[in-house]
Amino acid sequence: MAAVVLRPEKELRVKEGHPWVFKDNIARYQDVIGAGEIVNVLDSEGEFIGKGYINPISSITVRILSWDKEEKIDYDFFLRKISSANDARRKIIEARKSLGMGEEEAYRVVYAEADGLPGLVVDRYGDYLVIQILTLGMEIRRDMILKALIEIFSPKGVFEKSNPKSRRPEGLKPVVGVTWGEVPELITIHQDDMTLLVDPWKGQKTGFFLDQRENRRALRKFINPGDRVLDCFCYTGAFSMMAAKRGAEVLGVDLAERAVELCYHNARLNGVEDRCSFEVNDAFDKLYDMDRSGERFDVIILDPPAFAKSQDAVRAALRGYKEINTRAIRLIREGGILATSSCTQHVGEGTFLNMLAVSARKAGRQIQFLDIRSQPWDHPIAPNCSETRYLKFVICRVL
Repeated sequence: MAAVVLRPEKELRVKEGHPWVFKDNIARYQDVIGAGEIVNVLDSEGEFIGKGYINPISSITVRILSWDKEEKIDYDFFLRKISSANDARRKIIEARKSLGMGEEEAYRVVYAEADGLPGLVVDRYGDYLVIQILTLGMEIRRDMILKALIEIFSPKGVFEKSNPKSRRPEGLKPVVGVTWGEVPELITIHQDDMTLLVDPWKGQKTGFFLDQRENRRALRKFINPGDRVLDCFCYTGAFSMMAAKRGAEVLGVDLAERAVELCYHNARLNGVEDRCSFEVNDAFDKLYDMDRSGERFDVIILDPPAFAKSQDAVRAALRGYKEINTRAIRLIREGGILATSSCTQHVGEGTFLNMLAVSARKAGRQIQFLDIRSQPWDHPIAPNCSETRYLKFVICRVL
């Protein structure tokens, strides 16, 4: 089989289990075939490490799919890997049900590298699947992946939302649309006591943010009836619905008109429209204006987009995080709650916590960390691939 041979000074990370081989890790190529095809990855002595698909134009030139020299990357491989990933989730879901926690009809089935399938994300929303194919190697194997998903889940429809910027370095164009069956414009799901709309066609990511589900549950106990809650970067209002269901008065702010429109739909579905209002606005500007006007809240939720898409953007991202958190802390009543988040892998937990301490000092307040959280069980973290850990969610008391 064609192979890439690694440089001796670059091979340790891969030998220890990281699935990415960067272009500058490679000393030489041995009979390399077409882009997207399977190649062996060898150490500097020619010993087998793993096998994966290659894309010479990508800075991540090889992404490893298997550490087994004899394993074939075929339909049975994808059927086995996706089934294994889903079975692991279902065990947790069944355990939760046995504890009286209810069914989980919406969860991430495949989380790329963490499930040994780099370049593939699959989210389940009840009877529908939404997939993201992010790399050339997975694009070539689309038919096998789709066939495996249909066999495992028998869904009513499969929707592809492969429009992230990560496809561009792979030489791929966006793909958005139904790939099998039928998928409605909006999918309805149920979480806890909430009914929520998923927007695969026009929404962000796969149409919903499944990764904040457990964090919403954790925050729930810090919200009381009658609290005044501000939900910044509210998207379609899942945090807002949770707070309103607790009897809080909620103001949600998001820059996207489509998201705010769906917030109002969700509020009506959940019977909380009398306790919710939503506004199309820039959260930075809104926080500033409310501070100047003397507005105060019992709870503020900050769930911004990833400010840092690369390591080079971290410094600017930290300025943004510090600015919104400082402004939010100023608006919180004494003893109130700040729930704040970062969804970029490039800002670590320690850096994020330090930023919060600096923000509190800048605001002239003190804070206590009540709960420091990450991503949920359906977004597992691979210990040898730090990039799979990205979400920070911190619940603070403001003094």
